[in-house]
Amino acid sequence: MVDILNIDLHTTVVDWEEFKDLQLSFLKAGVPNCEIPTDHAINALLFNTAAKYKIKYIIGGVATEGILPRSWGYYYQDLRHLQAVHKRFGKIPLKTLPKLSLTRFLYYVLVWKILIIPILNYIEYKKSEVVKILHEELGWRYYGSKHYESIYTRFFQGYILPKKFRYDKRRAHLSSLIYSGDITREDALGEMEKDPYADNNLDKDKALVIKKLGITEQEFDRIMKLPIKAYSDYPSNAFVFDRLSGLRAIFKKVATGA
Repeated sequence: MVDILNIDLHTTVVDWEEFKDLQLSFLKAGVPNCEIPTDHAINALLFNTAAKYKIKYIIGGVATEGILPRSWGYYYQDLRHLQAVHKRFGKIPLKTLPKLSLTRFLYYVLVWKILIIPILNYIEYKKSEVVKILHEELGWRYYGSKHYESIYTRFFQGYILPKKFRYDKRRAHLSSLIYSGDITREDALGEMEKDPYADNNLDKDKALVIKKLGITEQEFDRIMKLPIKAYSDYPSNAFVFDRLSGLRAIFKKVATGA
């Protein structure tokens, strides 16, 4: 895709032992959003890279994934929460993980005027049509379900979440597609009747994830049986982020120059 579109690709590699320790920390913490380490690093890297190269705009959009119950997750931007969980359960210092504190984020947005422009929110976007274009023009291959391109995420969403937390994220993902007019409710209900691992090898994925995390199957089973916790059981900046969500209209005016 990079060659066909003639664009540059910059890759950042996080130390695996460090990141593995962080992923294990969230699994041991018993919170439902165990993808915070990945999501925080991606967001932090975008802003830190923009600041490094003096880029003012980050292109984004959530046209097909705007629906998610609050109880199913927590703000991945909250560095205080991430560090609190890691301090409690981790062992390896976070030296290579891209990080973005709340104060640094506000500085980037309000002083440096680095903004995310959600282009996908302003155009008619149909996932089915986009998938067709990606396949026909860029040789892209569909990996079966939302975020299933990552084996860890596939295992987390398709096995850990429904088995331990009784959450099936397909309900939220499909709801977004219904809302956008891409599929019907009947289509979504039909998809929900399928096993989330129907097209993949659960045993193979489980074995691979356990091996990558450097634990035994017994240790993994013990982690799965640990008590379920909420983000509020650990230090966080939830109050501030809740207040910030009410300021989105202000940020939108800043972004559009209105």
